[in-house]
Amino acid sequence: MATLHPLNIPDELYELLQELAKAENSSVDAQVITILQNALETKTQETEDERRKNVPKLLEEIRLRRESRRTDVEWPDSTALIREDRDR
Repeated sequence: MATLHPLNIPDELYELLQELAKAENSSVDAQVITILQNALETKTQETEDERRKNVPKLLEEIRLRRESRRTDVEWPDSTALIREDRDR
């Protein structure tokens, strides 16, 4: 594991880190690692454009799932099921 050299952290910020670590029952080091991980995960999430590029692929997966459903089963009418439930 790599070592991050000490930084010049303002006292107020360090106190907040200590409070957060105490509230989470962890060390200041563990809290800093958690905060860094969360920040990096946020930065690496897909952008809106990347998500839009995935839409055709998702639609194709949905179509394939729909086609793979069993056709020899008579699926109940949802309207009738709702009416039956309301009439109870």
